Amino acid sequence: MTQTPEDLRYTEEHEWVRRIAPTRVRVGITDYAQSQLGDVVFVQLPETDADVAAADSIAEVESTKSVSDIYAPLSAKVVAVNDKLSSAPETLNTDPYGEGWLFELEVSDAASLDVTLGELLDAAGYQGVIGG
Repeated sequence: MTQTPEDLRYTEEHEWVRRIAPTRVRVGITDYAQSQLGDVVFVQLPETDADVAAADSIAEVESTKSVSDIYAPLSAKVVAVNDKLSSAPETLNTDPYGEGWLFELEVSDAASLDVTLGELLDAAGYQGVIGG
């Protein structure tokens, strides 16, 4: 059974978004996404301090089956990346909602982040996307 935590927001491209500060979010791939990928063997993360636009491809996850693009769930600045994934990419498989996070994004104001997060899918909406 695929895990879909209720406290996260989701994209149709299988990214999850967790608010960790008034203007900051942490982003990763969903349990469903990692299960579809299979064993993750390499992760290419975005550059810190890069400005990204919503829906831009900003990272890649390579598995034994395929290479998948990771898209920015919102327009923001990349303020942190999970460097641990370079030496332990399999963390995406074992802990996709915890230690397997990919990057953190920051926006200029909390109100705009409220609006953006409200436009993303909730857990039930994401379950509808994956047929859960």
